[in-house]
Amino acid sequence: MEIIKAIIFGIVEGITEWLPISSTGHLILVEQFLKFEQVSPDFWEMFQVVIQLGAILAVVLLYFKKIWPFTTKKEKAIKQKGILSFLDKDIMNLWGKILVACIPAAIIGLLFDDVFEALFYNPVCIAIALIVFGVAFIIVENRNKMKSKHSIKPKEKETKEEITYKDALIIGFFQLLAAIFPGTSRSGSTIIGSLLIGLSRPNAAEFTFYLAIPTMFGASLLKVVKFGLAFTGMELAILLVAMFVSFIVSMFVIKFLMNYVKKHNFKVFGYYRIILGIIVLFIHG
Repeated sequence: MEIIKAIIFGIVEGITEWLPISSTGHLILVEQFLKFEQVSPDFWEMFQVVIQLGAILAVVLLYFKKIWPFTTKKEKAIKQKGILSFLDKDIMNLWGKILVACIPAAIIGLLFDDVFEALFYNPVCIAIALIVFGVAFIIVENRNKMKSKHSIKPKEKETKEEITYKDALIIGFFQLLAAIFPGTSRSGSTIIGSLLIGLSRPNAAEFTFYLAIPTMFGASLLKVVKFGLAFTGMELAILLVAMFVSFIVSMFVIKFLMNYVKKHNFKVFGYYRIILGIIVLFIHG
């Protein structure tokens, strides 16, 4: 039964990590009804974060060519002479923006992670965050639609090259909200921030995927170090199964989301968040 539960958590993580509906919030809510019986409380605290590594590996695989900065193309190496001749400058520039966007959550998260967890990791706070950011999605999309209707909306930034370091830092502060409030959704908060500063929906979603790589690898490393390597055999099996399932599910969900946002807006996720938040308040309020 514990392995079956791990599979269910893996499916939930794989779906909710990339859709802007809060993976951590869903994991905490599912755990209210489907608790592991053969794990320690410290393992569960670590599990909620480290399970996301499986989903992150899906991004690495799907977008490897876009994020791997080393090139073996002789033509490009000849043009880029010098000690950094085998580095793709555009991809290195992208990574610079990604790292800048990680700064707010990295600093604040390191300093106050335990405080935020004690204060906000509960069903009521999750419900409030779900509702607030659900409303935010609807407001932002309606605002953009109104601007387009009146031809006052500026041209959207459709490529990574158009994202400035200032944009990246602003997106990073929106990601910080997810580090503070579970239920906010890391992808949800960064997408809202991206839309507000003029990124197109596909560009916002893709930059969010990239931003997840160092963010979640760093968060997972901190949790594993804090937990130590004192896994029981069952705990290790649960973690590995959940990560593998989240990896497989994420492969499909990422492709779905990228195809979806090319033709649709994010309002449906806003409505879903509001409905789910109300249900959670009704149950736990």
